[in-house]
Amino acid sequence: MIGIIFLVFVVFLALGVPIAFSVGWTSLVPYLMDSGFTADSEFVFRTMVNGLDSYVLLAIPLFMLSSSIMAASGMSDRLFNFFAYFFGERPAGMPIAVVITCLFYGAICGSGPATVAAIGTMCIPLLVRLGYDKDFVTAMTAVSGGLGVIIPPSIPYITYGLATGASVGDLFIAGFAPGILIAICLIAYVMYYIRHHDTSGLRIKEEADALKAMGFGKVFRRGFFALFAPVIILGGIYTGICSPTEAACISVVYALLVGVFAYRTIRFKELVSCLIDTAKTATPVMLILCCCTVFGRILNILNVPQTLAEIVTSNIDSKILVLLAINIFLLFTGMVMDTVPAILILAPIFWPIVQSYGVGAVHFGIIMSVNLAIGFVTPPIGTNLFVAQSLTGTPIARIAKNAMPFIGMFLIALMLITYIPQISEFLPALLSTK
Repeated sequence: MIGIIFLVFVVFLALGVPIAFSVGWTSLVPYLMDSGFTADSEFVFRTMVNGLDSYVLLAIPLFMLSSSIMAASGMSDRLFNFFAYFFGERPAGMPIAVVITCLFYGAICGSGPATVAAIGTMCIPLLVRLGYDKDFVTAMTAVSGGLGVIIPPSIPYITYGLATGASVGDLFIAGFAPGILIAICLIAYVMYYIRHHDTSGLRIKEEADALKAMGFGKVFRRGFFALFAPVIILGGIYTGICSPTEAACISVVYALLVGVFAYRTIRFKELVSCLIDTAKTATPVMLILCCCTVFGRILNILNVPQTLAEIVTSNIDSKILVLLAINIFLLFTGMVMDTVPAILILAPIFWPIVQSYGVGAVHFGIIMSVNLAIGFVTPPIGTNLFVAQSLTGTPIARIAKNAMPFIGMFLIALMLITYIPQISEFLPALLSTK
């Protein structure tokens, strides 16, 4: 029965059936094969409804809404100018400022594609105008956008917490150090690339001089509310003042206050547009969530996670090999499946396996999220690639080719995160929300 279930699921995906419907119809396969099976159509529907009745899940649409409002308010431009003020005079300075801006913006929105869209809209045309190679800049922005789901707040962390019962607050705390590590790796390649390419044609002096002429005080004042957003959102979680869901509510209120009163860029029309965009984005995600909740429940009834854990542990003694195999599988999964369904389907299956080898729940959540973040920039799905392509018109194949070195640096960071658990676990140990 288990083999048939996964075969039907793969067939549905191959036929192009939307992921939510693929998972939903597959969940009915055991009952159709055996009318005495617990999960009949009433069970499936009831579990779907109950799956959405979750306080933790409220954080997902709320973070999406705050991200949309912050993007409309122009926070990304102010963040970039702040970091470009410090690095802009160097040949690699402007690209480095883009990576750091993606890191900070990820701490505001929690979405990879949203980070690419917000940062790329302003930064890509600017850097191309300053003389940087268009393909390089586009690929760099697409890959750096992956930081949006590594640095907290992160929708994949919320999803993983829902699937495994891990503390979402601890996941948010744990994601901070891996996010910085990945950013450092990306910056290292940026510096290598610029050093080995001709920079005589760069026209950065005028832009850097304009920022210097504004003075640090003005640049800081213009970017203060954007810089303070992660402090508001994450500070409450790290100090235990509020839960991730409450932090998501705070982020919406903060975004509205900044957009309406501080920056004065959000009017009623823009707010309505943000609400509509959030509804369009959140609805498919929530449908996938409730369908995958049913699928995970059925797999548990069939004891699939426990059976696989017994098979793996009885045949493989090496923790290193098991984690390597799971990483490879997740990398390929990220190429063909979006992050949310991948986590909801695979986390309950893999978690019992890695748990038997002594891997912590928070550590494995970071490993999964980093793997699937790489999927944002790997064809055929590669959501970040398509967002970047829509901004520049550059063919996907060229963006993907220029993204490979950045992906290589991402993979180096992934290996460090996988085999050095302290990178993910030392902050939760200091600031545990439990």
